Amino acid sequence: MPEPRNDPHIDTPMASAVARWLADQMHATDVRVTQFVRLPGGAIQDNWMLDLEVDGGPWAGRQGFVLRTDAPSSVATSLTRAQEFAVLTVAHAAGVFAPKPLFLCQDRSVIERVFFVMERLPGIAAGHRIVRDALLVPDGDALADALGANLARIHAIRPPRAELADLAPPSDDPVRAAVASYRNYLDRMDDSYPALEWGLRWCEVHAPAASEITLIHRDYRTGNFLVNSGSLSGVLDWEFAGWGDPREDIGWFTARCWRFGVTEREAGGIAQVDAFLRGYQRISGRRITRADLDYWQVMAHLRWAVIALQQARRHSAEGERSLELALTGRIVHELEYEVLQLIERGAR
Repeated sequence: MPEPRNDPHIDTPMASAVARWLADQMHATDVRVTQFVRLPGGAIQDNWMLDLEVDGGPWAGRQGFVLRTDAPSSVATSLTRAQEFAVLTVAHAAGVFAPKPLFLCQDRSVIERVFFVMERLPGIAAGHRIVRDALLVPDGDALADALGANLARIHAIRPPRAELADLAPPSDDPVRAAVASYRNYLDRMDDSYPALEWGLRWCEVHAPAASEITLIHRDYRTGNFLVNSGSLSGVLDWEFAGWGDPREDIGWFTARCWRFGVTEREAGGIAQVDAFLRGYQRISGRRITRADLDYWQVMAHLRWAVIALQQARRHSAEGERSLELALTGRIVHELEYEVLQLIERGAR
């Protein structure tokens, strides 16, 4: 097979190996890589824009995909690429706006890592642009409604599902299981975080009644969905998905930390929360109360604080030198403050 063209953006050995593997998967006579560029973002996974020219077979012609594989180091709670591929397959089949997964490679001899190839959707994901650029989002309420409805389609997927048998089994009490997990991580830290510990205890004492268990995305937020011509194109980054309480996703999406500075718009910085909840209730039939929002936003900020500490540790102690990871650890005190503010509001 000919080597990819001499383009400075192409990692030739890796691109060549992927092309050879895809030629077999596509039943093609030849596959040429015309562009292979690592996409920005993705602190936990690596995403590559992959453009191909395919000769022969059902995929003949020009194709534009995304290749997704592991970053040099990862977070323990992240799914494997095979698990993420399975989740995407189920979600896409359920009508969720998400990239369609196409090819999974578990043979590490190809590029030394498991990877999968998925369709490349159009649109912009940059949160700081989506919340401020009226040309990108001319109707924030309509986008928030669509995001709520799309989340409800995810939550319509319930266990057991044979296709998702490799996911961790659902907990009988997701709230207390999460609190215990976060507390266990903090207990192993050299530093102390009393505001986070207090927040965890508050969540433990005020834990809501159990909800039904559904598939949840666990990173459903502005910055992880694509907007194309003002409309939702697809939701990205499914590496944290699993079985859990669907209200966790609601709290995460509406948390102040994911509004990209437009804090007055509770629905991800793009609209007031009522528009988002209308779309969600229309499809799911579930009613989310103000008390639900307050509680699950506390949980969201606690979780993000723990993840931020984990990301900082990847930089400081695990050898992955990265300014992005280091700076992520600097936001923990802001998250602590928001936890205290939310708890005070909930106590009034």
